[in-house]
Amino acid sequence: MNHVKKILAAFILVSAVLFANNLALAADTNVSATAAGKTDFPPVGFDLLASYSFTVPDGPSTNGTDSADTQIPAKVKAFDKKKVSLTGFMLPLKVDNGTVTEFLLLKDQSMCCYGATPKITEWVSVKTGAKGFKSVMDQTVTIHGTLHVGGMWENGYLIGIYSLDAEKLVGPVN
Repeated sequence: MNHVKKILAAFILVSAVLFANNLALAADTNVSATAAGKTDFPPVGFDLLASYSFTVPDGPSTNGTDSADTQIPAKVKAFDKKKVSLTGFMLPLKVDNGTVTEFLLLKDQSMCCYGATPKITEWVSVKTGAKGFKSVMDQTVTIHGTLHVGGMWENGYLIGIYSLDAEKLVGPVN
């Protein structure tokens, strides 16, 4: 019985030390997150960008800007032409000299893996400039850049409502 008490006491001591180390690690993480919050690129997530219903016009539109932009809430429009940090999944659209110069940043992998069409509020069209980024698949990435909010039209058809002029690929989050 005395042997069991010693093992139990040792287990409790080790557990307490590990718990204290985890608290210290969590505190360091919170400090880093706070410091990261003071960045030039505040985070904007799909929890905000996809937080409302948006009805995509069925056919071509002659006054498209009005019909698209009026559906976007003010809290989302407030980020138009602002530097932001966005996290999502990269779906390359254009590759030049081995680097991705245009891609969609998706809320989740449902389009890539399951063929499900995302809602128009669940993707951001990203352009990197001439330098491009390394392709990162099946992992979340964080992109810093200038967000543009409003209808993007091609030949009278709405093709998106968010675009980002990318400045930096921070990298896989996982």
